[in-house]
Amino acid sequence: MRFWDSSALVPLLVEEHETDELMELYPEAELLAWWATEVECASALVRVERAGALTAEGATLAFARLRALADGWHLVEPGTLVKQTATRLLRTHDLRAADSLQLAAALVASEQRPASLEFVSRDGRLNAAALREGLVVR
Repeated sequence: MRFWDSSALVPLLVEEHETDELMELYPEAELLAWWATEVECASALVRVERAGALTAEGATLAFARLRALADGWHLVEPGTLVKQTATRLLRTHDLRAADSLQLAAALVASEQRPASLEFVSRDGRLNAAALREGLVVR
């Protein structure tokens, strides 16, 4: 099982320079994501469309892909442990709130065994924190 950050999922929805590489990592079986990842991906798609890099047709297709992906992934739900872990991560690493929640969700999902979970992200700062926390970064 791999935990996917929204920065790694967006290239599966729209063509980017990392799309081919990430498609190779895309699991045939189980994908794990944070509870708010679908909203983060939607926000990224809207930004790309508003910037003119995605047509209305392309956006419609990307949103359909997002819905299909989200229907198949396993969610890490919000809860006290995720919130407490995210707060600790903010004090420990150079992260923003949303990134600390993503990382906290992955750590909680690892059930205190961070080396047992692969973390897929394209955010350098988030990857650095994930490595320091013991996750396997892809």
